[in-house]
Amino acid sequence: MNRIFVSVILFLVSISFFACDNKKKEDTETTSDSTAVVEESKEVNVYSHRHYESDKQLFAEFEKQTGIKVNVVKASADELINKLEMEGQNSPADVLITVDAGRLHRAKSKGLLQPIESETLFTNIPVHLRDADNQWFGITKRARVIVYDKEKEKPENFATYEALADAKAKGKLLIRSSENVYNQSLMASIIANSDEETAKNWATGVVANMAREPKGGDRDQIKGVAAGEGTLAVTNTYYLAQMLNDTDEENVKAAQKVAVIFPNQDGRGTHINVSGAAVTKYSPNKENAIKLIEFLTSKEAQQVYVQEEMEYPVRTDVEMAQTLKDWGTFKEDTLSLSKLGENQEKAVIIFDEVKWK
Repeated sequence: MNRIFVSVILFLVSISFFACDNKKKEDTETTSDSTAVVEESKEVNVYSHRHYESDKQLFAEFEKQTGIKVNVVKASADELINKLEMEGQNSPADVLITVDAGRLHRAKSKGLLQPIESETLFTNIPVHLRDADNQWFGITKRARVIVYDKEKEKPENFATYEALADAKAKGKLLIRSSENVYNQSLMASIIANSDEETAKNWATGVVANMAREPKGGDRDQIKGVAAGEGTLAVTNTYYLAQMLNDTDEENVKAAQKVAVIFPNQDGRGTHINVSGAAVTKYSPNKENAIKLIEFLTSKEAQQVYVQEEMEYPVRTDVEMAQTLKDWGTFKEDTLSLSKLGENQEKAVIIFDEVKWK
């Protein structure tokens, strides 16, 4: 009887031992799994349309400061948006970076982004430079300005975008294709600030005043004025600033032949657009994504954008590059940039109607 009792006790003890041993193994495995998750989260995956060396510099500095590795996939905005759509919930992307508020709006409208809460971003970025639902945030700013031949035109004659549609600009204007997203956003801003009829009348006048059919990029419009193909052009500020600071003497000479007009200073202000960043809907590393975007809006990062790329900062406490200082301060249109995306389809329709090629 005692032997039986002892055997039972030993049996129960052995079961208890194995149970405890298994529990320890499970705890160890759980701890290991948790550690693995932490290790896996020390990265952030970026889909970027930007192609500047300064971006590489900033990503490297972010890695240095945080220990979070930045993996970058580069392609055009359309390709990246399509890629996010195709990948769906399986997308490895955490952050989408692209130029133009209209493109960011398109990504949002396709359900590819998610809203985030960040007091840092709310503090660093003015409300008109970010999405109304906090799904994307401007990280750099550029103004779309008029440049003119300093020897042939007077700036007071073309102080507004509207003046480009006046008869006095006949045969003088160089501007990019209607397929260009910067022109689409400029048109969208005119629609938002007035109405579709006013915007259509403006576009009709612009087409009538073109010195030649649209071709090339913004730099080509500047070079066209320098070469005498026209006396007026529309460009983003950073293109001209980069040409003025180029190592290519021909680019510098061309840029020096023109001067800048910041349009509509007595009215709504000059149209601006942004490069922006957003956290993707299925981001596997959301916290790291937010940290990266916050870093890109830090004073340190903004200074790099200004000095290296001649872009305007979204912050107000950043020292300007000398070229931007030389141009002086200007009044910017504070229209919510969300409106650019909302009106871009209407802009494209108007371009087609007025035969802006």
